[in-house]
Amino acid sequence: MLLIDCPYCGPRNENEFTYGGQAHVPYPEDPYDLTDEAWGQYLFYRDNQQGEYAERWAHAAGCRRWFNAIRDTRTYKFLAVYPMGAGRPELAGGTR
Repeated sequence: MLLIDCPYCGPRNENEFTYGGQAHVPYPEDPYDLTDEAWGQYLFYRDNQQGEYAERWAHAAGCRRWFNAIRDTRTYKFLAVYPMGAGRPELAGGTR
């Protein structure tokens, strides 16, 4: 079982968390101005890369707060966690 370091509560088991998809995907400025194809792109298309990947997580069975995390998709290891609204941290070979 993974331990996820909630930035508000500390390390907890993964079954307390809910995955929220890719982080840092901006909401369209005027969604009513989008074509159906562009709206579909916003809703359903995300990066699918190997390695460091910024994700949104919610501590659903704890503080119920959302936060961002950088996780290595090859190893499942969480490299950093940070509050919503904060910029993606630089990972200089260190982990949190």
